[in-house]
Amino acid sequence: MASRLKELYDSTIVSELKQKFGRENILSMPKLEKIVINMGVGSAVQDKKELADASEAMALIAGQKPVITKARKSIANFRLREGQSIGCKVTLRGDRMYEFMDRLLSLALPRVRDFRGVSSKAFDGRGNYSLGLNEYGVFPELNPDKFTRTQGMNIVFVTSTASDEEGRELLRMFGMPFKEVKKVSA
Repeated sequence: MASRLKELYDSTIVSELKQKFGRENILSMPKLEKIVINMGVGSAVQDKKELADASEAMALIAGQKPVITKARKSIANFRLREGQSIGCKVTLRGDRMYEFMDRLLSLALPRVRDFRGVSSKAFDGRGNYSLGLNEYGVFPELNPDKFTRTQGMNIVFVTSTASDEEGRELLRMFGMPFKEVKKVSA
């Protein structure tokens, strides 16, 4: 069974993008390729259990086991050695990607305190969008009694387009709640 957002993309978003960008070839339309979720756990330098907790929480959020990331170089001021475990990440593709995006947009983001939309300026110049969450506790899969520590995470939406405008339009059609940019009149 395909996810709701995948069906939405196939049925309506592709045709709307065709009209908006004036292209006929379906393969040239922007599409979501993958979602990368990254969690840097700086406190794992002192306490290994915090990295294990963050990894377990990410597995529940993403639906697959995360990869433990290691430090690339040593930094004495942070008491960090090269090769030391300092974070975890997950790359989602296919149905899991669409399911995660659906849960993020419909369940997690509305639970963020004082949420007024996400910034529309967080594109990288190649059509990819980065989003940061201050705490992973907004996901309903996590038991707040078990995961008491607040930990942030970064979420990157990788698209097949090289244009920020096309990537923004694709994510807007999926339902990404971008903030309205106010025009300042002089």
